[in-house]
Amino acid sequence: RMESEVTGVDGTLLGKDDSLIGPLRIAAISSMSTSILMPIFSSFCKIHPQIDLHIIVSSATVSLANREADIAIRLTNSPPEMLIGKRIATITSTIYGSTHYLKHQQNVNQLKWIGAKCCHFHDSWTKQSCEEKAHQFNSNDAMTILSAVQEGLGVTFLPCFIGDTDPLLKRYCDPEPRFDLGLWVLTHPELKHNARVLAFRHHLIQAIEEQHQLFEGIKINGCSDEP
Repeated sequence: RMESEVTGVDGTLLGKDDSLIGPLRIAAISSMSTSILMPIFSSFCKIHPQIDLHIIVSSATVSLANREADIAIRLTNSPPEMLIGKRIATITSTIYGSTHYLKHQQNVNQLKWIGAKCCHFHDSWTKQSCEEKAHQFNSNDAMTILSAVQEGLGVTFLPCFIGDTDPLLKRYCDPEPRFDLGLWVLTHPELKHNARVLAFRHHLIQAIEEQHQLFEGIKINGCSDEP
């Protein structure tokens, strides 16, 4: 209770900071930070040159109450109840492999699966789709898994915003709604009026809405890659 009261007081003081000058700490996962979010970070820095962005790359839970971050960008269908936020997109995922690999391996029973431990979602989806418990190649890093798929070491689940934009990769099948995840922007309730938080939140939401088809796995030409 005492810790909660202390962090609450700190949050109230920080929430009253209406300056567009100073640090802003954002927690995001690596697969998004190095791809779809980087242009958004870049454009925000150009618009607000006096705000110093600190990007915390981690799939682990960060404590917004303890000010480990001011904003968290997370893929989840059940965000923490003590935080406030907005679901700003639906992220679709499906099975991807390299174009060369899938050309010769279209039977689902013959596919080699990469052991993906980057997050519990992809770990669970892999277990559901692949009966074998052992994988020749395993990693807990999303970008390493992506490189393995590009090299033809097997298939794995990837968000469509990554798989569809990579010329080396191809969908094995169309996305299924049961693999959808919400993209959330979250913050501590005491920071809901903080100027830097509000500025970034607005910038992020606008940029994501402009690319909603990419996140939702919608192909403009209507083509399906399903074999």
